Amino acid sequence: MGEGREKVGILVISYGSRAAALIDALSRSEDYKARFYVADKQRNPFNAKHAEKHVVIPDLDVGKICDFVEANKNEIDFGICCPEKPIIAGVRDVVESKTGVAMICPTKRYAIEESKVAQRRLLEECCAEANPGFKVFRREGYSSASEVKSAVWGFLDEIGDEVAVKPDKPAAGKGGGVWGDHLTNRGQLFEHFASIFDSGSDVVIEEKVEGEGSSFQGFCDGKKLAVLPDTRE
Repeated sequence: MGEGREKVGILVISYGSRAAALIDALSRSEDYKARFYVADKQRNPFNAKHAEKHVVIPDLDVGKICDFVEANKNEIDFGICCPEKPIIAGVRDVVESKTGVAMICPTKRYAIEESKVAQRRLLEECCAEANPGFKVFRREGYSSASEVKSAVWGFLDEIGDEVAVKPDKPAAGKGGGVWGDHLTNRGQLFEHFASIFDSGSDVVIEEKVEGEGSSFQGFCDGKKLAVLPDTRE
């Protein structure tokens, strides 16, 4: 590592190991000497060790994050947000408008993690053949548990029992129930469905798709697309 590397200040909004891996990778750059300003959900020792400034914000409140950025904005060149909650709450919009620090993450308008229904609708528009069969169960559309249960049973009669049951709202990867992995009969399926419904979220039931999970990701500035290597779960 040469001493002549250009210094760059990076805000990292962290929830867990994803941000630590990001900090580790950026700190090994041969071209830049990265200086990290970390807003952490909890005190990650690795993040704290590598940060110029480190603050713990347990609720990852956008206003508190913005205050941290404002206090250090002269040292920060850009920011990266790893967790979905602040993105959905509009952290990019707020930080960029109030501090002028550019953020690498979606704006609130394009935070599609906010709604699985919106994700399915988007895929239906751009790539319908890749969409599994699905149905959205809106809470306001039913007046009783028996009515919604009848609707669920009717959809399963059409599509089959091998489905995934998911909350529309984000659940940090822990809200879905999949036939064969978590659910083995319709009673369990509806029990899981009802737990989501009663929590205040609409529910999506979709065909179970067999296969390996993979991710295709890239960075886009509106003009150019830089593609990252494929990854598998």
